[in-house]
Amino acid sequence: MSKFFANVWTKRVVAVLSIVYMLFVCRLCYFSIFYDMHINDRVSTCLAVSGVSLAALIVMLYTRHQILTRIASFVILPAMLPVVLLYFGEWGLIIPIIATGIIILLLSGAGEGIKTALATIILLMYIFGALGYFLFSTFFVASVKEQVVDTGVSPSGTYRYRVVNTEDTSNGSTAVYVEPNYADVKNTFATFTLKNQEHIVYMNRPIQSKVDISWTTQNRQEITDKLNSISDEIEVTVTDAELKRLGYTYDNKLMLSNLSASRKFALGLTASDVDPVPLDTLNAEQLDFFGIGKEADGRYYILDPDPLVIEKNGTDPGERIYFSEIKPKALKIYNRLNVDPPTGITYFNVTKSHTVMLNTLTDAQLADLGVSESGDVMLLSASKMVVAEEDKNKEDAVPTEEVVTAQDKIVFRYYVAELEDYFDVNSRRLTLDLLN
Repeated sequence: MSKFFANVWTKRVVAVLSIVYMLFVCRLCYFSIFYDMHINDRVSTCLAVSGVSLAALIVMLYTRHQILTRIASFVILPAMLPVVLLYFGEWGLIIPIIATGIIILLLSGAGEGIKTALATIILLMYIFGALGYFLFSTFFVASVKEQVVDTGVSPSGTYRYRVVNTEDTSNGSTAVYVEPNYADVKNTFATFTLKNQEHIVYMNRPIQSKVDISWTTQNRQEITDKLNSISDEIEVTVTDAELKRLGYTYDNKLMLSNLSASRKFALGLTASDVDPVPLDTLNAEQLDFFGIGKEADGRYYILDPDPLVIEKNGTDPGERIYFSEIKPKALKIYNRLNVDPPTGITYFNVTKSHTVMLNTLTDAQLADLGVSESGDVMLLSASKMVVAEEDKNKEDAVPTEEVVTAQDKIVFRYYVAELEDYFDVNSRRLTLDLLN
């Protein structure tokens, strides 16, 4: 048996478990950046993590001279830095892993020089990381007192909400947050909720004395008719792929934006008009005035491109530069050149619009854009306490009258959340908001 465990191939195979433990720590690092952690039972979690870490430590000490174990020993402590900072206070989870990382780093089979250098670098990472996080939390994160007064889940179970009273120097506020209820990662020991998914659907000052939340279910066509009755100018933002599915070409959505007063007058507009002007609404004479040509197939091009635009676009002199094919940097230069040199006033910019009018979309098109047939709609009723009229001049007046501030007000529709992609649960963008 001793020969079996002394065999180098046995150690190489067992060393794979070191990588498994390292991947576990890296996954925890990933979760600490993008998820908030809610531990179900701290004692059982601490015991489980300690047991796994002890077993991993035994394996890594046994295989400490193997390259896989050395790699794991170098990665564990740096990977734990975000966990220590963002899950600060969860010592039952943090201490066993940190202790394992320190021991295996010091006792690994790497050379003393390498271990000393790595230990110094890791120590500096922790010092400067903690200092930077402390400064950010101190100076850029507002210190307010929040009290969660109500929580719940929508009838379909798709969304959850919480009602929060916030005390600050401006008499406080009451806000309702909605987030997806389907993006959590759950296991026996903890639940991980995705960060930055909460959407504020209601906020009012000062703090409301009473907030009642109710839900109803509405279908897609019903909500469409309601929104169009409110306004016929509701815009929906879509992607390039969705524009193509809706039947739009690149050139269909080209707009003249940031028009100067003189250019607006040339189009018969007034100086107060602010909406972009679609190129498709201009005639040949107006397009020529802006130095833009149009092919028979509807493609727009620059009539007399500046040499800088030609160079940046990599186009041969005399070759037409179409807006649908122009490189982003060349388009940026083109827009930057459309200015009045003496004043620096922008004449116009050519941009692509990614919006369509809601009243132009059919029910089938809305379904194609990802809007479900039916879903949850939140209604809110709220009230606040105010000082009675006859007591307003009294110094020690106490609010005694209840005033209704909202009655069955619709504050959230699944329809809008899906159409505007409120909850992009697949996005993993690194932003400073993740540190809050």
